[in-house]
Amino acid sequence: MAFARTCSVALVGVDGVVVEVQADLEPGVAAFTLVGLPDKALSEARDRVRAAVVNSGESWPQRKLTVGLSPASVPKSGSGFDLAVACAVLAAAERLPPPAIADLLVIGELGLDGRVRPVRGVLPSVLAAAEAGYRQVVVAEQTAAEAALVPGVSVLGVRSLRQLIALLTDAPVPEEPPDPVGGRPDPLMAGLLLPGSAVRGTAADPAFGPDLADVAGQGEARQALEIAAAGAHHLYLKGPPGAGKTMLAERLPGLLPPLTQAEALEVTAVHSVAGLLPPGRPLVDVPPYCAPHHSTTMPAIVGGGSGLPRPGAVSLAHRGVLFLDEAPEFPVRVLDALRQPLESGEVVIARSAGSLRLPARFLLCLAANPCPCGRYSRRGASCDCTPAMVSRYQGRLSGPLLDRVDLRVQVDPVTRAELMQCGGRAESTAVVAERVRAARARAADRLQGTPWRTNSQVPGRELRSRWRPEEGALVDAEREMERGQLTARGLDRVLRVAWTVADLAGRAAPGRSELRTALVLRRGFPTGLPLPGPFGVRAG
Repeated sequence: MAFARTCSVALVGVDGVVVEVQADLEPGVAAFTLVGLPDKALSEARDRVRAAVVNSGESWPQRKLTVGLSPASVPKSGSGFDLAVACAVLAAAERLPPPAIADLLVIGELGLDGRVRPVRGVLPSVLAAAEAGYRQVVVAEQTAAEAALVPGVSVLGVRSLRQLIALLTDAPVPEEPPDPVGGRPDPLMAGLLLPGSAVRGTAADPAFGPDLADVAGQGEARQALEIAAAGAHHLYLKGPPGAGKTMLAERLPGLLPPLTQAEALEVTAVHSVAGLLPPGRPLVDVPPYCAPHHSTTMPAIVGGGSGLPRPGAVSLAHRGVLFLDEAPEFPVRVLDALRQPLESGEVVIARSAGSLRLPARFLLCLAANPCPCGRYSRRGASCDCTPAMVSRYQGRLSGPLLDRVDLRVQVDPVTRAELMQCGGRAESTAVVAERVRAARARAADRLQGTPWRTNSQVPGRELRSRWRPEEGALVDAEREMERGQLTARGLDRVLRVAWTVADLAGRAAPGRSELRTALVLRRGFPTGLPLPGPFGVRAG
């Protein structure tokens, strides 16, 4: 009896589980049995591996072959086990030295000609390997840069099974022509692309990205955008078509600070599993921007699919912006499904094949017309909708969902004077982003030693006890609660926004002015109170 083993990784969402790939050869009728809860794609590895071994110039063992994937209770999916299975079979057949592959972690799909093809999820797989103590991994050459992001792990990128056999047996390494497909993204890696997800990062060069200076007028909305970016507060833009809601939302990611190394690895892991890493950029170091169409299904938004769930738009927008344009047009079930990730920063999906947690700490930006025809505004534009139609349309955004949105802004149509004004005072994205970074730095210093990094994450009990506002600052908020216009959750969110306004203004603690600003932005449309402008361009 001949036996050999190596290791690979099974992905459960964005978490990896190290799997031992065992190969056993026994006398008997030639057969290939694969056990260990493989899915359809993995079951077909028997044919791919056999063809790849033969076309690599090796002989296939004509004995009873059993390949086991352990632990057997963990479902395995995908084609990333092909290379590990081939190595284990060749080692069991004494073509490779078994000790040479025992401490290797091998990830890659095999083509019928023996080429090693890239697979999704290499980064989270290598992260799991590093946590399990593995220090050497073998991947496809196209994903070697992605795997090398994990510190303390030696990465070997190969183009073919022939090259790997030569490296493990100290033979001359054959030259392989480059893959005719030509790098990432690979057509074989597009299986998890979400239609309409529209995921992108901010532009690498701000000169070519959306600039806030392009937005004419909209002083209140610009100020709300700055507050949202500084404190990671959710935002609701309401106004008629053409007022600039989408322009504002597209410029919100540019105001967010660059991702830290830990955050970049989190985001890259999600995008790697989804097969959305941009070509030539294995690390996503800018906040992503995800804008799904209103016809997008529930699994595409929150995650799901057949078998084990896969990341949805809320996870693809992790550490970035999720923009829902024409929010009332989304199915009510989809909108209400956002409540849990808005509170917890993660989404929990349960299926018959298993359940998992996916990261989903995003900044939500909603945009909506004021009515079905879209012509209603507080400037008196004509509207053909009846009050019942307007109420029914606006009621598609439920109260519990809006209660989790901190900032609500009326975006009025741009006047001719604002649109035609030349040499205006509109600030650029770079200028506002610098104030946002300074405000976040103040918040980070205050929250040092705690598990929170932004004001939107701080629990209300801490804001009412540990970090209290100035004396008498809560007078207006208490009056709103007595009238039933403000919930307990709403008060906590008002306090969080007030701290962000204070950070932007450079104040040590929020006073009554900052609390009034937070209340104005909380109540939304219209308020009857002036919106203070302690920082940047004064509203109006």
